Amino acid sequence: MRNSAKFDTKNLLLMAGIVFVAFNLRPAITSVGPLIGAIRDEIGISNGAAGLLTTLPLVAFALLSPFVPRIAQKLGSEWSILVGLTILGAGIAARSSGMLSPLYIGTVLIGLGVGLCNVLLPGMVKEKFPQKVGLLTGIYTFSMGICAGFAPGFSVPLAEEMGLGWRLSLGVWVILIFIAIFVWLPQIRFRREKTKEPNISAPKTSIWSSPIAWQVTVFMGLQSMVYFSITTWLPEILHSQGREIAAAGWMVTVLQFSGLPANFIIPVLADRLPNQKGIALGIGIFTFAGIMGLLINFNAIISNTSIVLLGIGLGAAISHSLTLIGLRAENAKQAASLSGMAQSVGYLLAAAGPILIGSLYDLFHSWTIPSIFLLAITAIFTISGIGAGRDQFVLQDKHNRQKKTASTIA
Repeated sequence: MRNSAKFDTKNLLLMAGIVFVAFNLRPAITSVGPLIGAIRDEIGISNGAAGLLTTLPLVAFALLSPFVPRIAQKLGSEWSILVGLTILGAGIAARSSGMLSPLYIGTVLIGLGVGLCNVLLPGMVKEKFPQKVGLLTGIYTFSMGICAGFAPGFSVPLAEEMGLGWRLSLGVWVILIFIAIFVWLPQIRFRREKTKEPNISAPKTSIWSSPIAWQVTVFMGLQSMVYFSITTWLPEILHSQGREIAAAGWMVTVLQFSGLPANFIIPVLADRLPNQKGIALGIGIFTFAGIMGLLINFNAIISNTSIVLLGIGLGAAISHSLTLIGLRAENAKQAASLSGMAQSVGYLLAAAGPILIGSLYDLFHSWTIPSIFLLAITAIFTISGIGAGRDQFVLQDKHNRQKKTASTIA
């Protein structure tokens, strides 16, 4: 009975640790959008260069992701996540210095720190809670969405009303890093007590030739491209339509909070369904409708409704993409490998979004062409998501082809 209680306590502490790590995976990025105009004007950079403040973390994230399973194999997942949080905190501090070089160096460090944590969480959930992948994924994506939503809403009030300026407004999120490190520290002690549990490592068979792994990857990448493009430029889009920049920043918060129910419900629903094709189609419809509403911009009611629809679609998309990593993997090692692939190639695709949208606006001086581009990307990720929703594991299709070839030869 005593061992059972100890096991329960460990699981509760692990769940708390995962939640607090998740709290830190978006604010450092989503807090930039409402302040991007102030940063651009003070430092004297173009919209395209300003877009790098959202793009560089994704590039760093993408380049690091394939190596995360190997890092975790050497350090252990628990230590790797602690290192990730430390790097993330250092990046937030450096970016807040106000100087051009630390601004971009800190932005890269933010991507590296988020990358370590974000790649490892799906594999950790698969390993520690294999029968509750949907529920635990829902809990931590919901947690991620809460702080992702608060960050843009508080950015301008912290900078202007409290007189902190954009530097300290972006830097205040380092406080949450210290809290997360404190809550995560018990996992380091528990790891020393393990004797039989192996560290996460990549499976011997490569998943890079698996069609369904590529469909998961494309879905992850393109929905992320839309998400980061919207969270970066929505305040500027709304400001161009006549809204105050502070009010526009809070609309990013509305967008984020609109997706919170979907953050939790979609993973639980996906875990219970025989396949997830319908979920991908629904995500595409909501996202497409939201972007279209912003594009036509008849009035404030249509615009606000569109933001809510967009929030539901994108909130469902990120939680569903992370859930697919667990559902399409047979074990924790495979989940870590798929997570590294999906978040490497996927976020490399996503990294093009904010800077491309900013550059398109610089070129056409209108948000129409960038919006049409995002509509096309939404259609593509919906099709890919439907393919990724098939009820099979990432290596299952490869094994089936090998068996079929062997039987044909025989």
